[in-house]
Amino acid sequence: MASVEFQNVSKSFGAFNAVPDISFSIADGEFVCLLGPSGCGKTTSLRMIAGLETPTSGKVLIAGKDVTFLHPKDRKISMVFQDYALYPHMNLADNIAYPLKVRGEAEDKRHARAKEVADVLKIGDLLKRLPSQISGGQQQRTSLARALVYPSQVYLFDEPLSNLDAKLRLEARGFLNHLQRDMGMTAVYVTHDQAEAMALATRIAVMDKGRVVQFAPPIEIYRRPATTFVANFVGNPPMNLVPVEAMVAEDRLQLRAEGLTLEGLAISAAVARAADAKTMTLGIRPEHLRIARAGDANVISGMLFANENMGPESLVTMERQDSGRVTARIFTDDEIKVDTRVALSFDKAHVTLFDATGARIPVIGE
Repeated sequence: MASVEFQNVSKSFGAFNAVPDISFSIADGEFVCLLGPSGCGKTTSLRMIAGLETPTSGKVLIAGKDVTFLHPKDRKISMVFQDYALYPHMNLADNIAYPLKVRGEAEDKRHARAKEVADVLKIGDLLKRLPSQISGGQQQRTSLARALVYPSQVYLFDEPLSNLDAKLRLEARGFLNHLQRDMGMTAVYVTHDQAEAMALATRIAVMDKGRVVQFAPPIEIYRRPATTFVANFVGNPPMNLVPVEAMVAEDRLQLRAEGLTLEGLAISAAVARAADAKTMTLGIRPEHLRIARAGDANVISGMLFANENMGPESLVTMERQDSGRVTARIFTDDEIKVDTRVALSFDKAHVTLFDATGARIPVIGE
């Protein structure tokens, strides 16, 4: 396996700058997800690692070697595509063994290796079938087997689970997680599905408009999003973001908004500087909200917009007159009627603050 590094890489298509200027390093054995909405530059970045696109400027390194202008076949990489890209006229054995065929391996050796990998992926008994004769999940595993059949430095995945139904996606996700731990592969995985990224990655690179806005382990991205964009993109439902007026009084930060009651917060120098702008954004995850009880100090209220019973939990959404909607994940069977006023309380330790530019403000001790 090998490391991957981008050094001030940019990519333009005519006048359109798809990737303005990004730099990041992926360590040997890491499983990194490039996460972001459509058009954010994640697939373009993956294709530059593969050699399918050439950077307009900057360098791409694999295992410390500059491969910016190296042909894809000389990079010792394997790639799994979104549509699997299986040859319809070849049976599964020939599809899986194809990378060995183009490298001149003898037929008996490449078929033996294809059978070995197929058995690991639980499709060893399907090798004589054509792609049209197997399910979508089995096609996905065939595409994965083809990527694994030849030892590679880096494995690249371009939204490989997007064509599967919900149940198969969960199964395939668990399988990939297990496989990465067993092999210790260096993997770069492109997805717009934050649940996939959270479940699979050792680190996530969240991308927006061609730039990496946060590159960190999944739990850090979830608990300490670097920007309001990350906070709103990661999480289902996403973090609630409430615009507030800010001021410092008696060494405590006071936040004000319609329907919000909040005890003063201890401040750091960063918080005090941000308060000078008079506006901030308060962020809180849905699972950190609960139905308010009498005497709760930190409360946000509004009219109930929706109450969605999900079985073990309910998603309670309130609508606030000036600041949009707030959603809570409530673990209770209590019925709450729509169009009645509801109050949700929270622990101020779970509050995240963002400044007027949308950047997270570090709390005391960070």
